[in-house]
Amino acid sequence: MFYELRRYQIQPGHRDEWVRVMETVIIPFQTSKGMTVTASFTDEEDPDAYFWMRRFEDEAERVTLYAAAYYNDEWKAIIGEHGHLLLGDQITVRRLVPTPKSPVR
Repeated sequence: MFYELRRYQIQPGHRDEWVRVMETVIIPFQTSKGMTVTASFTDEEDPDAYFWMRRFEDEAERVTLYAAAYYNDEWKAIIGEHGHLLLGDQITVRRLVPTPKSPVR
């Protein structure tokens, strides 16, 4: 199992709008495609940063779920409508693997 931690830099002053989109549109869409979204965060030190985390059982599941979520017209419409809120060149994605005794295993 692993987690995917995504950090998005939002257009200045639009983080609250992005959080609303994530919570009402993107996260529900992702979960409807089988994704397990485990967390959603704002950054107390950066007013334009947003983080979210998803869990995958293995790489095969990640590939399958990415295909289900990202390779369809519905996703293209969602990101087409809301993608302008992101600074796309500043997105980072990290894979996190729980340690053997981690409570999130």
